[in-house]
Amino acid sequence: MNKIKTGDQVIVIAGKDKGKQGSITKILSNGRCYVSGVQIVKRHTKPNPNAGIAGGVVEKEASLDMSNISIFNSSTKKADKVSIKSLEDGTKIRVFRSSGKEIK
Repeated sequence: MNKIKTGDQVIVIAGKDKGKQGSITKILSNGRCYVSGVQIVKRHTKPNPNAGIAGGVVEKEASLDMSNISIFNSSTKKADKVSIKSLEDGTKIRVFRSSGKEIK
């Protein structure tokens, strides 16, 4: 079971965007992820009239390493760690390590 999933609210704990919050939009298999509104980079693109691309400088999101983000605990308004807890019926749930509350 993954500790961080797509759609989780996360906070950046290292790098140029330290302190910014966003939700995970995509998780890659190489240990990187895309967070909405974080790690915005400028890319120079060529015009492509067949695809309708005008070209120029385009701002887009770049991927972040998973070690540079942490899940955001809305009750404490801080970054938190994730723990996996097994219930009596055998199902596993994700909980905040500091409070033990279930992650929705």
